Amino acid sequence: MRSLVAILIALAALLAPSAQAQVLSVEEWVEEWDETRQEWVRIEDGAARLANLAPATAHGSLAFPAPQAVISDGYGPFRVTGENSAELVGLTDRASPRHFERLLRDHPGITVLKFVEAPGTDDDRANLALGRMIREAGITTHVPKGGSVRSGAVELFLAGATRKIDEGAEFAVHSWIDIHGKQPHDYAIDARENRIYLDYYREMGMAPHQARAFYDMTNSVGFDGAKWLTARDMRGWLGQDNTGTGADGDMNGDIVIPKPRIELPEQIAYLDSDAMLP
Repeated sequence: MRSLVAILIALAALLAPSAQAQVLSVEEWVEEWDETRQEWVRIEDGAARLANLAPATAHGSLAFPAPQAVISDGYGPFRVTGENSAELVGLTDRASPRHFERLLRDHPGITVLKFVEAPGTDDDRANLALGRMIREAGITTHVPKGGSVRSGAVELFLAGATRKIDEGAEFAVHSWIDIHGKQPHDYAIDARENRIYLDYYREMGMAPHQARAFYDMTNSVGFDGAKWLTARDMRGWLGQDNTGTGADGDMNGDIVIPKPRIELPEQIAYLDSDAMLP
């Protein structure tokens, strides 16, 4: 990705007095390499999808202590907590895929990513790319007791090759809104703005009807609100058994996701929309 700065200088009149002030305007944009077209194409700034909501303590969540990170330099919202584990403890953004790549390069033994305090993302394009990286690496995603996964972070949790949800974990979903003020229901279900999410869910192992049902559920609440889900609720949406108990007596569930057999066109490998949440 590269940034261009175009400086356009316009004179009010070529024959105007020398005292005539020049008019200067500066425009910035971002371009990204398009493999299909084999050229740099202009894109909008990264879309945001962030649930600016505190963990729902009223829903039974426990306050989560500050993570005890072993190594954190250069990893953005990721914190290394052991030889085989790391945590997501903040907002993801455009730089997060690069941070995650560095994390795995420096700590190739990491197999588990815990979601402690994950409010969402301010760049949906990068967020879905990050989710695909998590899946490609075969990482297990785990929401521990008291963990809070909200908005765009839910897509990252779904990326786990194995997904673990402890009792006492919570999730929150809501609709996106684009820069034109439109929400999912303002577009046809097969429109690009909606299809990018449905395609992503299918990549993460959902059947077409499951992807549609899950997407409809996330959009059942407008972008100003939030639909809160308990651990049991989310297990139900993932087809996960709610009857098992962990060694500590809490109900825990693991669901192993088979490697998806769906192959998507390269041009939609990354999110390409203006969708965003507050």
